[in-house]
Amino acid sequence: MTNSEIINIGQEHVMGTYARFPIALVKGKGTRVWDGDGKEYIDFVAGIATTNLGHCHPAVTEAIKKQAETLLHVSNLYHIEPQVQLAKWLTGNTFAERVFFCNSGAEANEGAIKLARKYQSDKGLAGKYKVIAAGGSFHGRTLATLTATGQDKVKVGFSPLPEGFSHVPYDDLAALEAAVGDDSAAVILEPIQGEGGIRIPSPGYMKGVRKLCDKYGALLILDEIQTGMGRTGKFLAHQWEGITPDIATLAKGLGNGVPIGALLATEEVASHFGPGSHATTFGGNPLCAAAALATVRAVEAEGIYENCIEVSRHFLKRLEEVKAKSPIVREVRGKGLLIGIELEEGYLAIDAVKILIEKGFLTVVAGERVHRLVPALNITKEEVDSLIPALEETYASMQK
Repeated sequence: MTNSEIINIGQEHVMGTYARFPIALVKGKGTRVWDGDGKEYIDFVAGIATTNLGHCHPAVTEAIKKQAETLLHVSNLYHIEPQVQLAKWLTGNTFAERVFFCNSGAEANEGAIKLARKYQSDKGLAGKYKVIAAGGSFHGRTLATLTATGQDKVKVGFSPLPEGFSHVPYDDLAALEAAVGDDSAAVILEPIQGEGGIRIPSPGYMKGVRKLCDKYGALLILDEIQTGMGRTGKFLAHQWEGITPDIATLAKGLGNGVPIGALLATEEVASHFGPGSHATTFGGNPLCAAAALATVRAVEAEGIYENCIEVSRHFLKRLEEVKAKSPIVREVRGKGLLIGIELEEGYLAIDAVKILIEKGFLTVVAGERVHRLVPALNITKEEVDSLIPALEETYASMQK
């Protein structure tokens, strides 16, 4: 089918919850995708930090094929071989001692909030239920997670929202200390804010948050949905900070495009989820778990962390060169291959995204003025270099 054929059917039958671009992607391989008209693009979106190993990675594809021929789905009432192998890998490579599998990042964060409240309630602290989040954050689209999200635009029309949530400025320890107290069940934060504009906290901020949580008996939940799976050059971004959360959440890149999320927790915290306290039909089913197991093994075996760090250094250097030539660029920032280019006031990142599509490059926004680049972690320096002239031309054409 052509782009127009696919688009016409979608416009007639699919709910309009996305402001879609006028192309239909039908094929992918590595860092390349093709649309219904046969046009090729280099993908710096990766499903928004999801296909971290690139499209149709051979090991993941083979694992899916093999599992699909063996067992697609059974209930979590039974033990599932690829699920337990995946849980063993995750607990062996993170702080976590227990894992709960779900289908998405929003579900993982929803589960994290439930677990934090259950933990406090079981300790006889039923009044200790409030959750503190950060302004500019993004944690999901369920009612609890959009309430935790620090962006008003996602909440319009969905009142009344669940109670017990508050927000403080990101990267502001004094504001957090003023907000946290004896009624705080948890603090939920992103190690680097993704949707909020690729905001990297100051050195020592995360350690300070950990100390405040310990002081007031609040659990620390780290939303690693966009920052995890090697995106910053370590498996989880908080590993750069030398801290240990009580709970962390994963999704996006965990299955390299197959829908799976995970709630990671210490034994002390996880023990408060007993039979019937939380559940899911599809979470960690044989197919998704097999894909995720192949993904984490490939991340570990294929030099993904090293490539991410090396290409990141090169990419950020080249983007600083773009900034030097482009008056509309205010700042380049990022860690690993989670990169944002902030434009000056009066310029919209979505305009750059649209122009680059015409030039054969897929990029995405992170707020109105931040142009986000989150390619596969095995992208090459040569592929990065191919974007640079197109970026320079794009920003030059936007200048007023």
